[in-house]
Amino acid sequence: MCLLHEVMPQDQGKICVVIDLDETLVHSSFKPISNADFIVPVEIEGMTHQVILERGHLEARTETCLALQVYVLKRPHVDEFLQQMGEMFECILFTASLAKLFRESCVFHQGCYVKDLSRQLHRTLILDNSPASYIFHPENASLFLYPSLSFSP
Repeated sequence: MCLLHEVMPQDQGKICVVIDLDETLVHSSFKPISNADFIVPVEIEGMTHQVILERGHLEARTETCLALQVYVLKRPHVDEFLQQMGEMFECILFTASLAKLFRESCVFHQGCYVKDLSRQLHRTLILDNSPASYIFHPENASLFLYPSLSFSP
């Protein structure tokens, strides 16, 4: 079963670089981050999810709704990195995060989500911070080591 799209015409003949999103290119948190590059509301199947805080009184009940949000920090120079990589390689961004963000292109194997590349492996490189994500293709992987929380420029 091929989980990825066919190679685009402009990428024919290019080496494929599979780049992990979470903790490789960005850091995401449900806790507020003051210098977040962007904030994303949590939306699953078309519904924005909220947390309801209740204050009970004898005569009335007040509800305050807070939308769930994900605070995202981009790794320094990630925009330039992706621009230059995109000019030279077929770049595929992967995540084992929520199904909405392409978990369906991963295989669940022994408790881990593993990327299924569906590409010619001799022309494929994987950049990922988690060795468990590429256990099917360790010879194609480069472990991306960078301090997890050092996202400041």
